[in-house]
Amino acid sequence: MYRVYECDSAKKKEVEKILETDPYAADSFARIGYKMKDGVVLDEDKTKAYIYISAPEDFIKKADVKLKDVAKPASSAVEKRVIEKIQKEEESVAEGVASIGNMFG
Repeated sequence: MYRVYECDSAKKKEVEKILETDPYAADSFARIGYKMKDGVVLDEDKTKAYIYISAPEDFIKKADVKLKDVAKPASSAVEKRVIEKIQKEEESVAEGVASIGNMFG
């Protein structure tokens, strides 16, 4: 399951603090993995930051609670665009790594 949250850029430090809390806990954001991107980088609202999470539904429910005071789920249209952009970026990175591996393989 995927979820994209958005927050005002002014609250980015507060969000990062929550995301980085207790990184070794079994249900931490660090273990699940997340990506935080500024709106300007994603060609979205430049006053926002976006948090992308790919996790099981039970973790997403916990994330909703943990982030509720600083970030909210993005609208479905924004969420779809952000997910597509991040997944495309991940595919490009994977292709780059594979081509480097082919050079040495």
